[in-house]
Amino acid sequence: MEKRALLIAYHFPPLKVSSGLQRTLKFARYLGDYGWRPSVLSAHPRAFQAVSDEQLGEFPADLDVYRAFALDSRRHLSFRRRYSRLLAVPDRWSSWWFGGLITGLRIIRRLRPQVLWSTYPIATAHLIGLTLHRLTGLPWVADFRDPMTEDNYPPEPLQWQAHRWIERQSVRHCAAAVFTTPGSRAIYLDRYGGLSPERAVVIANGYDEENFARAVAVSPPAGGTHPVTLLHSGVLYPQERDPRPFFEALAVLKQRGVIRAGELRVVLRATGHDELHRRAIKGAGVADLIELAPPIAYEPALQEMLEAGALLLFQAANCNQQIPAKLYEYFRAGRPIFALTDAGGDTAAALREAGIETIVPLDNAPAIAAGLARFLEQLAQGQALCADPSVAGRYSRHALTGELATLLGAVVQTGGGARVVVAARGRRGL
Repeated sequence: MEKRALLIAYHFPPLKVSSGLQRTLKFARYLGDYGWRPSVLSAHPRAFQAVSDEQLGEFPADLDVYRAFALDSRRHLSFRRRYSRLLAVPDRWSSWWFGGLITGLRIIRRLRPQVLWSTYPIATAHLIGLTLHRLTGLPWVADFRDPMTEDNYPPEPLQWQAHRWIERQSVRHCAAAVFTTPGSRAIYLDRYGGLSPERAVVIANGYDEENFARAVAVSPPAGGTHPVTLLHSGVLYPQERDPRPFFEALAVLKQRGVIRAGELRVVLRATGHDELHRRAIKGAGVADLIELAPPIAYEPALQEMLEAGALLLFQAANCNQQIPAKLYEYFRAGRPIFALTDAGGDTAAALREAGIETIVPLDNAPAIAAGLARFLEQLAQGQALCADPSVAGRYSRHALTGELATLLGAVVQTGGGARVVVAARGRRGL
């Protein structure tokens, strides 16, 4: 009997985002190599704020993708740019729940999948998965990635209550709860006593070798370029990845003559908050060192990583249980990494596992200045370390899809029971 799985995900092409859709897209692409035939239930493209056909060609030829009715409350249900907050509970795509439920039931009747899988960070996806599970009895895997709720997230109280309710019901009814880091898993095991360790699984984010192979083919070898380029690729959140202490550190090194315009170039690609950061850059007096670059397509972004002198990573201590998805792409790019993050977090642990020790606190400008001066000296001498390739290889999307396939098989075999044992999970501290 053919093994079928229904994947429920808002983040899926043609949605145009930097990295959020890669997890589902690559699972859908590679599950067939492990004996599964997936189908995808996503939202109608009208609900997407921006679309691109860039990655549509990465679908397997036999992949069934279903687009359910969905609206974006902010764009489609507002009057004079105002809309009821009730229309954004649990999120702005709450209308997808109704469309996803109707379409999902039709898919289940037609294709007879053995298991359901839904993925956060759009809470409505888990609400669809929960409802379909309750109506059909099919075992359900809830891919949380990161925690749905924290003390001050979501910041709007009604949204927080809705997210917490969905979170609580999901943990109660899912056959397995999946997280991308050990820290997130630990939060849920502590928060929900009914969640047994056997049902809490870590499947990390990763990189795709096919994308990198195409990027490598058109990228010249890195190194030996002038000026030295430090690259950060992706969103710089004002709080969770606040770059202002880094700007202050650059100003200090510039004043001391350690760095000079024309010798060092910092590229911040697709920050998502350019105007805010531009003011901070100007205030620090380092506009001659920093370029705020616009978003580019996914594979050109990988090419830029391969060609950079070194890569920058920003992650605040309040995100210690999270690991930026780009870190695994940084590992595969094989370039030195200068990380601004808390030494006690999961991000720092992953860096150390890969042999990267150039870690400084995000919020400490003097420490950043001292660490960056040493790092630039190591770069100049060719002594800056890159990620261990053997460690990086563990995070290929193909290998990680194998972990998901093992989990889905265990869930189906046990009928979605309380004990799900996954052999592939040991190396991540489970």
